[in-house]
Amino acid sequence: MRRVGKTHGTGPQRVDALVDVDLDLMPGELVAVTGRSGSGKTTLLNLAGALDEPTTGEVIVGGENLAALSKTELARIRRVQVGYVFQQFNLLPSLTAAENVSLPLELDGTSPAEARRLAEISLAEVGLEGMEDRYPDQLSGGEQQRVAIARGLVGPRSILLADEPTGALDEATGEAILRVLRARCDTGAAALLVTHEPAYAAWADRVVRLRDGRIESVSVRSGPPSTTADLP
Repeated sequence: MRRVGKTHGTGPQRVDALVDVDLDLMPGELVAVTGRSGSGKTTLLNLAGALDEPTTGEVIVGGENLAALSKTELARIRRVQVGYVFQQFNLLPSLTAAENVSLPLELDGTSPAEARRLAEISLAEVGLEGMEDRYPDQLSGGEQQRVAIARGLVGPRSILLADEPTGALDEATGEAILRVLRARCDTGAAALLVTHEPAYAAWADRVVRLRDGRIESVSVRSGPPSTTADLP
């Protein structure tokens, strides 16, 4: 992001959601974004994931300025390069867990059999092995959140954007999800994690704190926890 700003409304109704944000996210990095509600965290993720356009500045993904891309090209980036985990699960109720996870792959031309195989791997990573054929209404809130996380992680995504991905999870499961994110970064992916939890931010290489749409501070961690412990 290069001097990125995002403004909503005009005149007395004007709100500066982001102001002059400069941020790099490199392969292998897990970067946590913290700040109070309304500080601009979700806006930052939406811009990084090509879900919204900045009012000023540039968002560059893989060397490409998103503003120069067509809607079709932006959609492909969202399917292939960027995995997004929303606060709301955004699962399709008529699809099983595996079908929800495999859908982005199939939309990009992956065969149903290969998409299913990759979906099963991703679901197992988040502790849902054996639940592949359950529908969202057959899963708890925490399990639905893990399906949403598996969908964000599925396949060879190089950028992961997660908006409070552990909000509906207990502490042990939340830590297991952070291990998955950390492991993906350790193999070359880049992840941007919005969180209110200091314990989860501690897994990050850098912690960026937003205040009123501006970067207030950036702290560098000495090192995240080990990823060698087994997942539950």
